[in-house]
Amino acid sequence: MGRLRPDLALLPLLAAAGFAAGGGMRLMDPLLPLLAADFGVGVAALAPVVAGFSLAYGAGQLVTGPLGDRFGKVRVASLALVLYGLGLAVSALAWDAGSMALLRTATGLVAGAVIPLAIAWIGDAVPYAERQATIGRFLTGMVMAQLLVGPLSGIVAELAGWRASFLLLAALALGVGLLLVRRAPAEAPSGKVRGLGLSQYGVLLRAPAGRRLMGAAALDGAALFGGAFPFIGAYLIERFALSPAQAGLVVAGFGLGAFAYTRSAKRLVARLGERGLVAAGGAMLVLALLGMAVAPSWWVVALMQLPCGMAFYMFHGVLQARATEALPEARATAVSAFAMALFLGQSVGALAFGAVLHAVGYGAVFAGAALLTAGLAAWVARMPLR
Repeated sequence: MGRLRPDLALLPLLAAAGFAAGGGMRLMDPLLPLLAADFGVGVAALAPVVAGFSLAYGAGQLVTGPLGDRFGKVRVASLALVLYGLGLAVSALAWDAGSMALLRTATGLVAGAVIPLAIAWIGDAVPYAERQATIGRFLTGMVMAQLLVGPLSGIVAELAGWRASFLLLAALALGVGLLLVRRAPAEAPSGKVRGLGLSQYGVLLRAPAGRRLMGAAALDGAALFGGAFPFIGAYLIERFALSPAQAGLVVAGFGLGAFAYTRSAKRLVARLGERGLVAAGGAMLVLALLGMAVAPSWWVVALMQLPCGMAFYMFHGVLQARATEALPEARATAVSAFAMALFLGQSVGALAFGAVLHAVGYGAVFAGAALLTAGLAAWVARMPLR
């Protein structure tokens, strides 16, 4: 298959799609107390609302990846974004916790299609040597969603109610989705993909390189997405008596580090190469996590956030780029499998590190995540590059 330079006008639109889809994860962060008060329940009763979206976000990719290979990656991503926007708008009509959980789960099923399919399209359009830097540019949208959507959602909710937060993100998703529907490039399905293409998951997992990549993604999710990162805010609040707002500002430093990576990815890849990125990113992550484990004050944790965010995307970006080359004849399926492995690892890691937290404390959580990350980085650095 010939390699084409990406449509530079399409990449910012895909980044905007990544912002809208990624924002679905952060939208609820400041809204849970408002929903609980409106529905007349405790915040704990809204756990299915949060879990339903996250689980559906990962599980839906089982089908959306093969659909992207069969009918076109940008076409399926754009239609999924439109459905996601409609789901957000309908969610604004929820009348109780049960209806909200159902609507959020349905919305999550389509939200998860957008980012993996966009990354897979970049894999089709960009030569491998330039791919990680291009993916870094695309990820600007998702990173900005991590930084901005939570605070903006809270501000909008204070001014106009929680339903307005849903409607605002719905309008963005629908607008970007409709633009993408109009501008989706023609994509011919691979001749090796038949029917829906679910059998390609078996092809991927039968290859040793595919199994190694999925294992690395699962460990990445367990150590960082499920292990270290979710506990930083609670650590700041319980260990150093920061308010939730103060803890949120500290954790926002992670997003600034991630944004710094997206701006410097091209130079970093050119200077360090993949193995250098894994080694440097892994070492920085280990040092940052160990620093948080022994931090005597909250400002030490704050200082660790920016290098932690940058190091994570240096390390994780290599795995993402390799996922785009794991199964070129069914690239969307491979990237979706990578994302599902990441979510599975995140779920297992959250349970395992939650038990560590209960038994030993926060220091052991961050130290354990550092140890697992060090082993993972050493393993990934020795993997074949392709």
